[in-house]
Amino acid sequence: MKRRLPSLTALECFEAVMRGGHVTRAAESLNMTQSAVSRQIKNLEGFVRQPLFRRERKRLIPTEAAKQFAEAVGPLLAELEAQTLKMITWGAYDKVLTLGLLPTFGSRWLIPRLSGFTAAHPDIQINIVTGLTHDDFVAANTDVSVQYGDGQWPGYTAHHIQNETIVAVVSSDLANANAKSPILDFDRLTMRTRPTAWNEWLGEPSDGIGGTITGTRFENFTMMIEAVRAGLGVAVLPEMYVRDDLDSGQLVAPFGPPVHSQGAYYLVYPDHLAETEKVAVFRNWLLGEATDNTQ
Repeated sequence: MKRRLPSLTALECFEAVMRGGHVTRAAESLNMTQSAVSRQIKNLEGFVRQPLFRRERKRLIPTEAAKQFAEAVGPLLAELEAQTLKMITWGAYDKVLTLGLLPTFGSRWLIPRLSGFTAAHPDIQINIVTGLTHDDFVAANTDVSVQYGDGQWPGYTAHHIQNETIVAVVSSDLANANAKSPILDFDRLTMRTRPTAWNEWLGEPSDGIGGTITGTRFENFTMMIEAVRAGLGVAVLPEMYVRDDLDSGQLVAPFGPPVHSQGAYYLVYPDHLAETEKVAVFRNWLLGEATDNTQ
C-alpha cells in the first residue's frame, strides 16, 4: 500500500520556516528562492488539508497544529539524515568496533592482549567505552562488550570467557595491627554493582549478612583495591586483580581461601550483529585468547 507522505522537500521547507521564523531565512538556509519555499509550504498545506501558518504582512505565524507537527517532523528529519549519512559511509562505519569494557577487567586482562588483535586486523578501528552494567553498554550502543553476570541477557548472545574466584583481602599493615580481630570487626568495603560479594564469600544467603557493613562503597574495583592498599578496610575482590599484591605481600588474605563467584565474564553482543564481519573477527580472536588463558 502506498504511504500517505508529503514530499521531503516540502517537509524540509516547513521545518526550516519553523526553525527560522521567516521564509527569507528558510530560503537562505536551504539555498532556494523565497518563492520556491512559499510554494512548498502551500503544497504541504494542500496535502494536510489545512493551513499551517497565518500570513501577517511578511511573517508566517504557525498554527497550533503546525507547532505539534514540527515537534514530530524535526527529529524524524534529523534521524533520516543520520541514517542516510551512515549508509553513505557504510564501508568506513563497518570498520569501527565499539567495545564496552568493565574498567578493571579491561585494564588488567583485555587491554594488555589487545595489541594482538590490532596487529592482526589493522583495518578495524576500536572505540573503547567503559561501563559497569548491561544497561550502560546498551546506552553506549556497543557492538561488543565484556560483562560480568550469569550469561543471560535477552536479545544478546553471550560467550563465556572465564570464571572468577573472589577472596577477602586486607593490607598487611592493617592485618598486623589487628592480628587477633575476626573479619567482621573490620570495616568491610563494598562495590555498588557487586552487592552480594560479601554474602558469596561468607557463604550466606544474599538477603542477609553477618554483622553490619560499615565501610565505604565504591564504583569500581580499581578504586577499591587502592582503598584496601591504603588500609581503609577489608574487601572481597576477584583474585586475579590482586594476585600481584598478594605475591608481593602488600595485601594478605588471612580470613580464608578464595571461593568461586556466582557469575563469570562473558563476551556479549546484540543477536542481530552476530554475523557482521567486525563482530565475528573480534569474537573469534577473544575466544581464542580466553581458551589460551585457561591452558
